[in-house]
Amino acid sequence: MNLLLTYYGDDFTGSTDVMEALVLGGVPTVLFLNAPDEAFIREHFPDVRAIGVAGVSRSMSPDQMEADLPPIFTALQQLGAPLFHYKICSTFDSSPSVGNMGTAAEIGWRIFQAQVIPMMVGAPLLKRYVAFGNLFATVGDTTYRLDRHPTMSKHPMTPMDESDLRLHLGKQTGRKIGLIDALQLAQSDEAIAARYQTLMDKGFEIILFDTLDQTHVEKIGRLMWAQRGDRPIFSVSSSGLEYALTAHWQQTGFVQKPPPLPAVGSVEQLLVVSGSAAPGTAGQIQWAIENGFEAVRLDGVKLVDPVLADAERGRIIEEALASLGQGRNLLLYSALGPDDLAIAATNQRLDKLGLDSRTVGQKLGTQQGLILRELLERTGLKRACVTGGDTCGHAAHQLGIYALEILMPIAPGAPLCRARSLNPQFDGLQISLKAGQVGKPDYFGSVLRGAI
Repeated sequence: MNLLLTYYGDDFTGSTDVMEALVLGGVPTVLFLNAPDEAFIREHFPDVRAIGVAGVSRSMSPDQMEADLPPIFTALQQLGAPLFHYKICSTFDSSPSVGNMGTAAEIGWRIFQAQVIPMMVGAPLLKRYVAFGNLFATVGDTTYRLDRHPTMSKHPMTPMDESDLRLHLGKQTGRKIGLIDALQLAQSDEAIAARYQTLMDKGFEIILFDTLDQTHVEKIGRLMWAQRGDRPIFSVSSSGLEYALTAHWQQTGFVQKPPPLPAVGSVEQLLVVSGSAAPGTAGQIQWAIENGFEAVRLDGVKLVDPVLADAERGRIIEEALASLGQGRNLLLYSALGPDDLAIAATNQRLDKLGLDSRTVGQKLGTQQGLILRELLERTGLKRACVTGGDTCGHAAHQLGIYALEILMPIAPGAPLCRARSLNPQFDGLQISLKAGQVGKPDYFGSVLRGAI
C-alpha cells in the first residue's frame, strides 16, 4: 500500500470531517469503525491513500482510553503510513476526566516513539481560529473566544472555561507545551522551521500553531510534511491538519485536485435523528418544522432509564411509523438548544438511578441508534441523517456499519456518505453523520435534496 496517513477520530462526526477534507483534497480515503488489517484493505479498497478509524474517545475516561486506544493505534501504525493523526475537535472538547487529550498524547508518544507532538487546532475553512494560543470560533456573524462561546462555554460534558489552549491542555498532561504564533508564522519557511527546532531543543514536547488564515494553513502543511523521517509523525490536531497537508501536496503536484463530486439528487423521504443540543441544530430543527417535517420529541428521561427505555422506544417507533406511512419527512430530537430543560432532567434521572451522568451520551445515543435501526428496517428508507457526536457513533454501530465513503459534500465537515455495512439491508445506505454546530439552517433540506 502507498498510504499517506492514517488517523483516529475522537468522535464520529469529526472522523467524517477528516475524510471529507482528504477526499476533496485529492486523497482517496476510507473511514472504518474498527481498525482494518492490510489484507482487507488491499482486497476491498486497493486505491485508498488514507485510512481512518471513527472512535468515541471524546466521551471516554482516561482509564477507558488506556484500555481501548493502544490496540487501535498499534494496528494503524502497522499500516506503515508516514503520519498518524489523532483527530480532535476544532473546539477542543476535552477535560481531565472526559476525552483527555493528554492521555491520548501519552499513548501516541509511547506507541509511535514520538520526539515531539505538533498540534494544529485552527481550521479557518470551518471558522475556527487560534491567535497567540487562544481558540476562537464563529457562530453566525460573530466570532467568540471559546470561553465565551454560546455552546462550548456551556457544553454539558466538557464546558470550555479557558481559551488559552496551553493552559487548558496543561490540566491534562505534564508535557511541556510550546507555541509558534502568528507573528512567527509571518516569517519565512526557514525561520519557522528554525523556531520549531529551537522549541524542540528547549524540551518542548507539544508544539501548538496559531492558525488565522490560509497562509498559515499552507505554511504549517509544508513544515509538517518536511518533518517526516524514519518514525511516523504523531500529531494531535483538528481536521485543519488535513487542509494544511492537502494544500501543500497540491502545490507540489504530489496529489491532484479532483473534480467536484456530483450531486446525488433527492429522495422521497428523509429520516433525521438528532441527539445534539447545539444552537445550530436547534435552528435546523426549527427550519425543518417550518418546512413540513414531522417532529417527534424523544423523552431522554425515559430512554436512559433501564426500566422505562423499552416501552418508550416502542412508543416512539410506532408514532414514527405512522408519520412515515403518511409520506412525511420525519425528525426525531432529544433537545432544542443548550438551555432545553430536558437536558437537566435527563441528567437528574441518571443521578437518581445512581448512574454516572457522564454516560448520558452513551445511553441516549444507544437508544437513538436502536430507534433508527428499527425504523430503517421496517420502512426500507435509503437515506438518513444523524446529528450529534455520541448519537452518530452509536447509531453507526447499531446499523452494523464498518466503513464509510463520501458521496458528496453538504456543508464543510458534514458530507453525505455511503455506508458499507455487515447488514445487507444497510449496505449502501446514504447517511449524513454531522456535528451539532455544523451546517446552515436548511441543512436537513440539503440532505433531502441531495444538493447544496
